[in-house]
Amino acid sequence: MGQLEKMMQDIAMEVEYTRRYIGKDALDSRVMAAMRKVPRHKFVPTDIQAFAYENGPVSIGFGQTISQPYIVALMTDMLCPSEEDVILEVGCGSGYQAAVLSLLVKQVYSTEIVTELGEQARERLQRLGYHNVSVRIGDGYYGWQEHASFDGIIVTAAAPYIPPPLVDQLKPGGRLVIPVGLPYMHQELLLLEKDEQGEITTTKVLDVAFVPLTGEHATPSTES
Repeated sequence: MGQLEKMMQDIAMEVEYTRRYIGKDALDSRVMAAMRKVPRHKFVPTDIQAFAYENGPVSIGFGQTISQPYIVALMTDMLCPSEEDVILEVGCGSGYQAAVLSLLVKQVYSTEIVTELGEQARERLQRLGYHNVSVRIGDGYYGWQEHASFDGIIVTAAAPYIPPPLVDQLKPGGRLVIPVGLPYMHQELLLLEKDEQGEITTTKVLDVAFVPLTGEHATPSTES
């Protein structure tokens, strides 16, 4: 079995293991097709490409990681992406999550606070042909107001609480997927849904472990 097929099998097995938490027996077939199509090994450092398809996170430098394949697939599925959606990603990292999303939606706007990672991701995504992804260097806590509002927002690092600017930039009917919790402690993957009247519903989906969100609002003491 090749590495890609093993990754796809691992994702399916993780879905089976967690089905009572995530509330489904299989992820959207479009999401799974996108996971199969994006060359994950091209989004990790050259010296560890052999580990790219393993069922776990992979270091990409600067204290950041490319998330476990199952978590990338699950968070993408939680957005319920459609072809005309405009999505905001907070935490571009290597660009892998943005590449997966780019195959499913109209446009992805992605922010990255680490300058070197953001520049590398921008170049990589363009070189690999993901031309409907725009990358900006900056603190994703504030979202990307110039392109708001968004059909979906995905945050790829753990925040101590849900950033209010992201909720404000979410369209009525939109979904926000975010891990919330203290660094390297108990964290929960949350789905926030805003209905057409602007009312918010938040659902815990799964216990997770993410690197922490960085920036001036990265510690709980800044919460108002």
